[in-house]
This record gives sequence, C-alpha cells and structure tokens, in this order.
Amino acid sequence: MRPLVAGNWKMNGLSASLAELGSLQDGLAVLGLRLGSDVLVCPPATLIAQAAWKVAGGAVALGGQDCHAKDSGAHTGDISAQMLKDSGASFVIVGHSERRQHHGESDGEVAAKAQAAWRAGLKAIICIGETQAPRYAGDANQICGKQLDGSVPGGATPANTVIAYEPVWAIGTGKTPTSADITAMHAHIRACLVRRLGKGGREMPILYGGSVKPDNAGEILNLPEVGGALVGGASLKASDFLSIIRAISGS
Repeated sequence: MRPLVAGNWKMNGLSASLAELGSLQDGLAVLGLRLGSDVLVCPPATLIAQAAWKVAGGAVALGGQDCHAKDSGAHTGDISAQMLKDSGASFVIVGHSERRQHHGESDGEVAAKAQAAWRAGLKAIICIGETQAPRYAGDANQICGKQLDGSVPGGATPANTVIAYEPVWAIGTGKTPTSADITAMHAHIRACLVRRLGKGGREMPILYGGSVKPDNAGEILNLPEVGGALVGGASLKASDFLSIIRAISGS
C-alpha cells in the first residue's frame, strides 16, 4: 500500500491561499522519485475548481471535505459528490468528527455519503474516532468498532475507500496519543476491517489524524498499520506540509 498524506484545510482559504498549493507542487517536484507517498489536499469547495488548474499535471490530488448523500435535488447550501468530481476532486472526506459533532451526523448518514462518493467516482475517506470520555473509560475500541460497522458500507474496497482514525480529543489540542496507543488502535481497526471485508480489509489504508505536525510526523507515520496521515492546520502552510511528506518519504 502506497501511503497517503492528506491535508484538510477545513473552513480556511481564499483565492490567495492557492499560492501555497503552488509552493507545495514545486516542493514535490524537487522530491521527484524520492516522493514516497500520494499527496492530497482538501480545500474549501469554493477553491476546488481553481485549485484543479493550479495543480494540473503535478503530484497533488484534490478532495472535498464533505458531500450530500443524494446526487442532486432541493438541498440548498449542500454540495453533491458529482459536483465535487466535476470541479476536479478525486476524493471526499466523510464523517469527520467536526461533522459528527457539530452537525449531528450519524454512522448511517456517513455510510450513505460514502456510497454517494463511489457513485460519483470519488474515493471516500471515512473518518472514525473516540472522544475523551470513552478513551479514559477504556471504551475507545468499542466506539471505533461500532463506527466502522455503521459507517463503512459493505461495498468498501481499497480502490474506493480509505479509513482515517482521529482521536477526537487530540484534534487541534496539541495532544497526541502515545505511539503504543496509536499502534494498538490501528491494529484494532485493521482487525475489524478484515472481519468485515476479508482480503479488502487487509489492504485498505488507515490514516492517522490528530495534531500531526512536522516534529512528530516521522515517528507516527512509521508505526505499524499507519498508512498515512490526515493533517489539519499543518497542511495550510506548504513548508509544514512538505516537512510531513518528507517524513514519510525518508527525505
């Protein structure tokens, strides 16, 4: 499995921010054959079409941060997976913890969005992860297993799906689980995927997301079963994001 390093810009970025994509593209060109991962940036939907022109012919893929479960219809303010595809996206994040928390998205809704992504020809990055209370109560495995069962549709394959594990209590807090914690959870996720999906579950990438920064990326990205990273704030600056990419490329 080739690792994936994905940047989630969240609700950040205007047209001027596309200069960072240009710098990222230049940095990846310097790495050339030493680039050891696939690279994805998920800007706001307003920037995807412009970003597609900016990165055309280079190593950066583009993704959306969410999509509606329906392909079209009377859903004012929403965006469909087909619209993302038409704008130049090849991935979409679904079930991010901020969507689950602030918009009340259920596992079933996340699964429906993943299926919409597949219909549009997008690869779905399905996010799961526990909050602080179940982590401290020793229920993290149970919570994440339940989310996997409910959020990952039966048709999931390594060709159409990536899993992203986010310890919710670590996102944007500067806190990071220990290497042992990350290794244990990724092993648990792998076991759950194999149980549900068989061979496909053994090959499906599992990203780690949660305060990934240049100074901890090397350690995290080289842990067993960590197939890349979902990076938040550190993906907004090309220099920081490149440092994380170099950590997995060994450059």
